[in-house]
Amino acid sequence: MTTAYTFDILVLGAGLAGMRAALAAHEGGAKVAILTKVHPVRSHSNAAQGGINAALTDRGDTWEDHAFDTVKGSDFLGDQDAIEILAEEAGQDILALEHMGVIFNRNDEGRLGTRRFGGQKRARTFFVSDFTGQAILHVLYEQILKANLPVFEEWFATSVVRDDDGRCAGVVAFEIRSGQFAFVKAKVVIIAAGGLGRVFEPSTNAMICTGDGMAIAYRAGTPLMDMEMVQYHPTTLKGKGLLITEAARGEGAYLINKDGERFMEQYAPNMMELASRDVISRAEQIEINEGRGINGCVLLDCRHLGKRLIQERLGQIFEEAKTFANIDLTEEPIPIRPGMHYSMGGIKTDVDGRCWDPQGGWKGVPGLFAAGETACLSLHGGNRLGANSLLDTVVFGRRTGSCAAAYAQSVEEPRVNNSVSDKDHNMVQEFLKRKAHTDTVAAIRLDLGVTMNKHLGVFRDEEGMEEVQGLLPVFRDRWNRVAIQDKGRVFNTSLVQALELGMMLDCAQTIVRGAMIRTESRGAHFRTDCIQRDDENWLKHILMYHNPEGSPRVDYLPVRITQWKPQVRVY
Repeated sequence: MTTAYTFDILVLGAGLAGMRAALAAHEGGAKVAILTKVHPVRSHSNAAQGGINAALTDRGDTWEDHAFDTVKGSDFLGDQDAIEILAEEAGQDILALEHMGVIFNRNDEGRLGTRRFGGQKRARTFFVSDFTGQAILHVLYEQILKANLPVFEEWFATSVVRDDDGRCAGVVAFEIRSGQFAFVKAKVVIIAAGGLGRVFEPSTNAMICTGDGMAIAYRAGTPLMDMEMVQYHPTTLKGKGLLITEAARGEGAYLINKDGERFMEQYAPNMMELASRDVISRAEQIEINEGRGINGCVLLDCRHLGKRLIQERLGQIFEEAKTFANIDLTEEPIPIRPGMHYSMGGIKTDVDGRCWDPQGGWKGVPGLFAAGETACLSLHGGNRLGANSLLDTVVFGRRTGSCAAAYAQSVEEPRVNNSVSDKDHNMVQEFLKRKAHTDTVAAIRLDLGVTMNKHLGVFRDEEGMEEVQGLLPVFRDRWNRVAIQDKGRVFNTSLVQALELGMMLDCAQTIVRGAMIRTESRGAHFRTDCIQRDDENWLKHILMYHNPEGSPRVDYLPVRITQWKPQVRVY
């Protein structure tokens, strides 16, 4: 028998964007609940290390400068009205976090301390050592507990439900602990389920980052936008994909090749190691490809920073280097390489998180909202600046929650039969009935991830992308036939991973399709067969609509430009 719950607003995901949205919606008078497949403080926001950006006027900084650096970093694909909101509202949200209890580092004068991050001319990144995301995450979770908001921990959402009018009516989900399905009815669903990092292997992302939120919104009828834009972080550990924070370079660490040369001088002579991430990742890959690397890596050198600074400001990566690479950062450089880190693309939204356009400029699902990495405004365009992701989660999490609360007050409770969960329940039952054979979910996931990393990484070309496009139906066919050995319903994590794989395949299809369509190089999307940026033809976003019968339906939207015309992008 199907269990049913009813709320004004259901938030999918309990990372920074999800919890900030839930708090704002609660403050707006809505009855709110959170549904998450892991405990809130195990969300991937935990992994954000370096800091959060804001331009405070008492530092001689301006939000306009921050906005321009973000526009330039996006390679002019970011929508400038959204970027202006991000930069202008940043300061108030930093102070709000501090008032909630986030203990940001302070300088010798007792004021909030900052460090520089890549692609920015000023030090405007506020931080908590090198575990800023974790610090903010715990404080927001305290606020959730204080507000006594219900949290469905370790639940997995399988689909978004729409009523007869096409409006969002809630989600179907099951409790991982028991396997029990439920229909969670809601006037509004806010998807804040994070990114899709595990579509690539290796990745800096947690194993839970499988594009679930993007996939269920996509299947429900909301377009995904700019999915070809996938960021490779310049400093990750070889093999493991573990992130080594940009804060190291913000504090003054060097990138060197096997000859001990600071090679960034050739690629970004003005900003060196603090150029934008896409520029540094390409420079590193060129050094490696041309034989100036060491075992497929270059080196990050922190030795000159001194033991005290490293242990005080970079303590987490000091421990990680010791644990995972057996290297003491105070005594020797650490081998690093570019690794998949972030998706600039995601569920198309407006600046208030709506997954539909009230003006009718593009089609989506009324009542569905999104925030955080799972959403695409577009703030980050072709390349995200470091420390803008945490800012994105709190600014647009707050805005999305507030707008969602107002929307929920304006509409009636959706009328949907509780039996809507039967379809997903039956799908799971059929999955569990499959007879085991030699293929496994883990093998398909690994093959998919390695293939995506090989052909849609730092450098891309048509031949490689066509190979991936040909392999995706093979991976899909394997997924349609694969069985899992665990036939039970209690904590069946094998079942969860199998369902995640289907969603990863949906996301992979949109990434490849978008990358093949965009016949230029811009930001993180660098094609060796189309090396120039083409503003005349490609100053626009690519939208993908789900097509159950084959390739996604494609549409386009122009980039919104307010004050900064595209220019040559140099660092």
